[in-house]
Amino acid sequence: MPAQTYDAQRGSSAKRGYGTAWRKARAAWLRKHPLCVECEQQGVLIAATVVDHIKPHKGDMALFWDRDNWQSLCKSHHDRKTATEDGGFGHGPATEQQGTELVLRPGLTIMRVR
Repeated sequence: MPAQTYDAQRGSSAKRGYGTAWRKARAAWLRKHPLCVECEQQGVLIAATVVDHIKPHKGDMALFWDRDNWQSLCKSHHDRKTATEDGGFGHGPATEQQGTELVLRPGLTIMRVR
């Protein structure tokens, strides 16, 4: 699916749940959890700027608001995670599970889908 079609089908950020209530919850979460969890695991202290849904909610509002499904990430780690889940930067979601594995570091493997 072309990136433009995928983006159009996703709807606005507000329609996906990222409205005023999310912005308030996000700010409160980042105050309590200010460091990127991935950077911390590497022994590096970097401020988080994103509240990530560990398991993609895909419109499931119960999962969206489940704080056990949230983690603080820096933009770099969030971008990498999202690209892995969505099939690459701006390329829409991956539809196949075959491809070439790319091991970035132990415990972080992404799949390049062809």
